[in-house]
Amino acid sequence: MRCRDWLRQAVKDLEHARKSVETGDYEWACFASHQSAEKAVKALYQSIHIDAIGHSISRMFRDLPEKLKPPKDLIQQAKELDKHYIPTRYPNFHPEGAPLDYYTYDEALKAVEEARRIVEYCRSKIPEDQIR
Repeated sequence: MRCRDWLRQAVKDLEHARKSVETGDYEWACFASHQSAEKAVKALYQSIHIDAIGHSISRMFRDLPEKLKPPKDLIQQAKELDKHYIPTRYPNFHPEGAPLDYYTYDEALKAVEEARRIVEYCRSKIPEDQIR
């Protein structure tokens, strides 16, 4: 399985999200945060030899075996990140303007922190020998 690859990319996407906050690309920070968390959860699935399908972080979390399910507050944060999957990229999602007109520094910081927590949670549940 490709657990290590998914986790490495999750960490790289999280770094991209952080850099996007610094450059004022708040919509991209939110999207990269979503991508980071999604890939971390998919790494966790890979560690149990399952290919997770889809892009909903919260749904993937809910479908995990009981011993791997995160606490409710983390599922709530996953739901927040799920909201960034489409509107961060497509102008036709909004009544007018582009995504860059709608995202803020505070939202971007929050998304990065939510993704960081999810990446760390997933990393803590993956056996060390699968991510070395």
